[in-house]
Amino acid sequence: MGSFDFVTLFFLVAAVIIFIQLRSVLGRRTGNERPPTDPFSAREPVDSADPTGKVVQLPRRDTVVDEAARYAAIDAFAKPETPLNASLRKIADADTAFDPKEFVNGARMAYEMIVTAFADGDRKTLKSLLSKEVYDGFESAIADREAKGEVVKSTFVGIEKSDIVSSDLKDGEAIVTVRIFSQLISATFDKAGTIVDGDAEAVSEVNDLWTFARDSRSRDPNWKLIATESEN
Repeated sequence: MGSFDFVTLFFLVAAVIIFIQLRSVLGRRTGNERPPTDPFSAREPVDSADPTGKVVQLPRRDTVVDEAARYAAIDAFAKPETPLNASLRKIADADTAFDPKEFVNGARMAYEMIVTAFADGDRKTLKSLLSKEVYDGFESAIADREAKGEVVKSTFVGIEKSDIVSSDLKDGEAIVTVRIFSQLISATFDKAGTIVDGDAEAVSEVNDLWTFARDSRSRDPNWKLIATESEN
C-alpha cells in the first residue's frame, strides 16, 4: 500500500511540475505574435523583428494632428485650391489622423490582399475588407467557380502606380477612390486542367478604380471596399 501511495504521489508531483512549465511557456508573449491583418489600421513602425516588412505605418487614431500639419500633408499630395485638395481637407478635418499618402499605402496592401484572397477563395479575408454588397458579389463568383470545379492559379506581380483620383465626405462617411495600375498572372482551369480563362504565363496589365469608405465618426479604424470598376 505504501509503495502504491509513493508511486501515485510521484506521478501527481510530476504532473503538477509539467503543468506549471507548460503554462509558463504557453502563456508567455514573445513579442513576435502576428495580429490580425488590417492594412488601414494604425501600426507601430517596422523594426528588425518583422522580416517581411509588410507593415503599414499609419498615424495612431488617438493622435491629434494640428490643422497646419494636416493641410501641409494634403497640399504635398494634391495641388492646393483643387477639388481633390478641398475634399481631402474635409476628410482630414473629420478624421485628424488621415494622411492621403499613408492611405494610398494601405490601399495598395488591401488591393493585393483582396485580389489574392479572391483567387484563393479566401472568404474570411474578403469579408473583413469588403462592404456587404461587394462581398456578396465576390462570394457569388467564388461559389459559381467552385460549383463548376474550376480553380484559379494566380500570381500577383506588383503595383506599378496608384493614386487618389477623387474623395468626398458625406454625412460623416469618408469616401476615397483610388486608381491602381497592377500586373497579374492569372489563369482559370476546369476540372480537366484545361485553361478556360486567362493565361498561365503572360503578365496582364490591370487598371482598376477601387472606392473605399469609412465612417469618420466611428472608433473602428477599418476602411471597406465599397465599389470596383475596371478601366481595361
